[in-house]
Amino acid sequence: MNITVLGCGALGQLWLTALKNQGHALQGWLRVPQTHCDAKITGIDGRRSHITLTANDPDFLAQSDLLLVTLKAWQVSGALRALTYILPESAPILLLHNGMGTLQELTALPHPLLYGVTTQAARRNGDELIHIARGVTHLGPCNEAGRGFSQLADTLHRALPDVAWHNDIHAAAWLKLAVNCVINPLTVVYDCPNGSLHNHIEKVNKITQEVAIVMLREGYHTTPESLLTYIWQVIDNTPEHVSSMLQDIRLRRHTEIDYITGYLLQRACAHGVDVPENRRLYDAVKQMENHYERIGPDMPRPWH
Repeated sequence: MNITVLGCGALGQLWLTALKNQGHALQGWLRVPQTHCDAKITGIDGRRSHITLTANDPDFLAQSDLLLVTLKAWQVSGALRALTYILPESAPILLLHNGMGTLQELTALPHPLLYGVTTQAARRNGDELIHIARGVTHLGPCNEAGRGFSQLADTLHRALPDVAWHNDIHAAAWLKLAVNCVINPLTVVYDCPNGSLHNHIEKVNKITQEVAIVMLREGYHTTPESLLTYIWQVIDNTPEHVSSMLQDIRLRRHTEIDYITGYLLQRACAHGVDVPENRRLYDAVKQMENHYERIGPDMPRPWH
């Protein structure tokens, strides 16, 4: 396959390397145009790889069989608006990002749309990435045109297992959102790795209870108890991990809070549900984010 990976951060480089090793033709696409991109990765098995690929080639994009999007949620719609006039309308677009809400921004696209959630994890060590956790990637269709691409799960599974196809991906997306609503903003507020949330059990419980109520109103069967059990499993499996939102705050970057807790607040409002704990978390993160974006020289920049 000819595959363009839009966004060459940690997750993007994982997929670039894995798919290249399977013999696919690849290119990266970066916000600042350049002719090549590098991926330096140390795998879970300790093996190191360094590949250099073509980047930002419109001719390659026009012949791509898949556009794999590994951007931050707030970057997605702007980036795709700048590129989808080149991408063949028959080529699927697979979104792999935290949070929800981007699909509502992309309803005008004629392309097959797929959405994925993943627990693959990597951390940066200088200019190199360390693949620290082998996880599961769930993907499925977001529009009618996307329903015919279940075979894509097999292709991706061969490159970076495990990958599973779901005819209804929204349940998996909501479960990932629930985890993110608890872990990401709380680790920001307490400036701590995931495992330290054991020092804030009451807060974790209250936030989870609110999320469970909204999920039920959305039509997804859960209970606060079962959701809480799952969230603690994630925390206990990643005790030293620093959440992506806390990394963004520490580096004074724009966060995905609007697509995580912000999306939850939107759906809670639509159902007339009061979620004060999540509202306080959202306001706290936005206050931090707005402070350094207001006084700093680096604003979130658009894709061209």
